Amino acid sequence: MSTDHRVPHRAEPSQPVSHRWIAAITVANVGLFTAWFGPILTLLGLQTQRFAGSDKEAALAWIVGIGALCSTVATPIFGALSDRTVSRYGRRLPWVVAGTTGGVLSLILLAVAPGLIVVGIGWCAAQIALNANFAAITAAVPDHVPRAQRGIVGGFLGLAQTVGGVVGTGLAVLAGGIAGGYLACAVFLVIATLPYLAMRRDHPLDPAEREQFSWLEFGRGFWVSPRRHPDFAWAWVTRFLINLSFAIGLVYLLFYLGDAVGHHSPAQGVLVLTAVNSAALLATVLVAGAISDRTGRRRVFVCVAGLVMAAATTSLALWHVWPVAVVAVAVLGLGMGVFTSVDLALMIDVLPAAADRGKDLGVVNIANAMPQVLAPVLAAPLVSSFGGYGALYGVAAALAATGALLVYKISTVD
Repeated sequence: MSTDHRVPHRAEPSQPVSHRWIAAITVANVGLFTAWFGPILTLLGLQTQRFAGSDKEAALAWIVGIGALCSTVATPIFGALSDRTVSRYGRRLPWVVAGTTGGVLSLILLAVAPGLIVVGIGWCAAQIALNANFAAITAAVPDHVPRAQRGIVGGFLGLAQTVGGVVGTGLAVLAGGIAGGYLACAVFLVIATLPYLAMRRDHPLDPAEREQFSWLEFGRGFWVSPRRHPDFAWAWVTRFLINLSFAIGLVYLLFYLGDAVGHHSPAQGVLVLTAVNSAALLATVLVAGAISDRTGRRRVFVCVAGLVMAAATTSLALWHVWPVAVVAVAVLGLGMGVFTSVDLALMIDVLPAAADRGKDLGVVNIANAMPQVLAPVLAAPLVSSFGGYGALYGVAAALAATGALLVYKISTVD
């Protein structure tokens, strides 16, 4: 078998990616996160409120949690499959097409759902399909982006996540009802993905280079030994804790505004807060990534980001008033901008094997998806039995601070 430097899909990229490629992958990610956050931030909450009434918190917790569990399983599997895919169009692009198609169909199912069972089925299907897309697009970053550009590319992808939240929430609120919101998100997903597909930039896998398939080895491949790869393990834990903090605060944001803050229109309030969050994120996401690339340092940025996010959620825990919520979400955006840009670069820097980038980044995504499973499980009893929204956001602050400090357990990245 050829050595890594002779095999394109295994080689460490050395040529800078173009501004056009960065723009295309950023827009594609905006489409993905629009399809995710439109439902998560608004549409699923409105549906559970319609179908479950006073049991809306528990219903939303179940739907979001089971959907996140599907995401947790799907991303590493699709990442591993993309690592092994032989196609004239490359390893990743076929999964982008499949994931986008499945995502659109799932959003249409959600738009016409007559009850909670179909909502749950539709959201699980959407999570599986969209994660096929996400796994393939994320793996394209280490496939194509050299180390010196990973911070700035991570910054643009972090920007895409927040812009997707704003666009998704905007479409959900302004499209004329729940069904219209889902359909608008589906249409936007397609439009945003087409420019990336049109570039047709991907590394095909030579059939001779594909390892012989074994279900046993395929399953074993998802375990990344902390003993053999401790920096990958610590980076994963850091990402998990900070994302769990964010997910705990996010899952009941609609209800927080209505029940604790007393906002006259919680859905519109979520839209305003996501817009404020995006504006704040813009102030740090690209700058942090660029400075991280220039200095070669990652850990200090992740640490500061986590502590800033902890300060923001602490204020939400202490003061349940609209002005504080606006300021807190702005501060949260500043921290999230730094974290999302630099943490992706850090994770890519500690990936165990070039040939398994898709699979290993899928394992990394478990640190994004599993918090969505755990957040409703933790949030529901915190709100209902153990201190309400003060306890909810206090726990979120403690998790973010812990993740921030643990980043210094990583030894091979500055």
